[in-house]
Amino acid sequence: MAGGFLALAADVLLRLLEPWPVKLVIDAVSRSLGAAIAKPGRPTMDASAETLLLCGGAIVVISVVRAIANYWSAVSFALVGSRVAADLRARTFRHVQGLSMRHHTRASSGDTVQRLVSDVGRLQEVAVTAGLPLVGNMATLVAMTIVMLWLDPLLALVVFVAAGIFALLSHRSSGPITAAAGKSRKGEGALATTAGQTLGAMREVQAYGLEDTISSSFGSSNKAALGTGVVALRLAASLERRTDALIGVATAVVLAGGGWRVMEQSITPGDLVVFLMYLKTGMKPLKDLAKQTGRIARATASGERVADLLEAQTDLPEAPGARPLITRNPDIDFDNVAAGHGEGTAVLHGINLRIPSGEHVAILGPSGAGKSTLASLVLRMIDPISGMVRVGGEDLRELQIASVRAHVSILLQDSVLFGTTVRENIRFGRLDATDGEIEAAAALAQADGFIRALPNGYDTVLGEAAKDLSGGQRQRLAIARAILRQAPIVILDEATAGLDPASRDSILDALQVLTRGRTSITITHDAFAARACDRIIWLQDGRIIEEGRPAELLQDPESHFSRWMGGPPSPPAGAETAALPDVEVST
Repeated sequence: MAGGFLALAADVLLRLLEPWPVKLVIDAVSRSLGAAIAKPGRPTMDASAETLLLCGGAIVVISVVRAIANYWSAVSFALVGSRVAADLRARTFRHVQGLSMRHHTRASSGDTVQRLVSDVGRLQEVAVTAGLPLVGNMATLVAMTIVMLWLDPLLALVVFVAAGIFALLSHRSSGPITAAAGKSRKGEGALATTAGQTLGAMREVQAYGLEDTISSSFGSSNKAALGTGVVALRLAASLERRTDALIGVATAVVLAGGGWRVMEQSITPGDLVVFLMYLKTGMKPLKDLAKQTGRIARATASGERVADLLEAQTDLPEAPGARPLITRNPDIDFDNVAAGHGEGTAVLHGINLRIPSGEHVAILGPSGAGKSTLASLVLRMIDPISGMVRVGGEDLRELQIASVRAHVSILLQDSVLFGTTVRENIRFGRLDATDGEIEAAAALAQADGFIRALPNGYDTVLGEAAKDLSGGQRQRLAIARAILRQAPIVILDEATAGLDPASRDSILDALQVLTRGRTSITITHDAFAARACDRIIWLQDGRIIEEGRPAELLQDPESHFSRWMGGPPSPPAGAETAALPDVEVST
């Protein structure tokens, strides 16, 4: 940055010197023709071949050195812009990852990606190609105005008047341009969201024949974004043309007024040439500013979108002086907990539950009862509205979030695999794991065989979301990752849902290896997986209405678990069994 500003200062100085060789030659030639134009305190030269050669050589040297300074400043500022943009993008991405699931549930992923990539890139482009050159041009304008005041204050007044009129025009136009650019960027964010959702669900789109419907919706949004973009461009073009007219008028005034001042012998013909060249160069910042107003407005809108993202605060703040969770085999306690995912909307009510270390607990109940919300509390993806969640006897809100999550492995119905190698996907469970530990974990998860059958074995790069693997294969890779993590708490959220019987049996065997000797919370609609647990917790309407060992509950024909396992019997008249049909049963 220092080198760039040094080169920029050299460029400004050379711009100031550029007209003077021409001035000296014109004044020398005018005097040789008999004009009495000598001004006290001004540099003069006699007309001669040496003067012409010297001034011509000076122009060449000034042009070459200025070109070098321009090159150096452009490269320096481009490097600075790239580094700042990369740092801003990394900082913003890190910040987004730290936001709560509540934020990500409300936010559009397509719009967030556009802010991270496109908006930061636009800021960088405009800062390097428009902002920094404008800094140099404005410095040049100030320096040239000082020189023009020294040459002739009356003519210099034209520059001040022109700059004032431009400031007024720009002020009146910049607001509408910025507003139109902001709407355009917002529309482009909506387009990115629609495209991302469609491409992510292309199988469903094609299966239901929704191509024309979604294309029509995309086309409408596209036209709206185009309309706001055209408005911004029209406003910017109008400001640019008015600025061109203003500069033309200012040049005409200087030419006429300057000629009159030469005739009065107040200035020399060379001074008039300097004025005209300075005016052309000095007005360039105004013309460039008008030309770049649209781009600057769009960059301002992009900057506001990035700033909004950076200002988004997590609703899971880490307490000052938060402690790490040290206990290797922690108990889990829910003390009169109420919790939910929305603003003030509780899904769980009055939950009192203790899960001793090493116990396997199954959470059952109808859809929407709060089973996944209960698991989210353990991971501290959300905080309770009231009550307390303790792990290892300590309030989760007083512990370091990273430390808590390091003690938990989670396996979801749709396990996420990244677009990298199979080996690296498993290594995400524990980043310092060796290749031998990765392969051992894969073997325990019964994944080693199919991995070695892949084209490049463990070094095979998976496609997006690993769609080139079957559901059972993806799940076994996720289990291998969880085994490698060696966390004392395991959360299984519908880990066997949607699998065929053969794949499910293989997954259940791998899950037994994963949960052996660990505390596990199993959210399932799989009867076999539920019976294999030590204790059943039945959630309904956000409350625990039944708990016990599977064998004990099965002996009670009136228990929810027993009726679920055997299928709901025909209810007697007036019996309240409305919630039971909502429970999904795997057979």
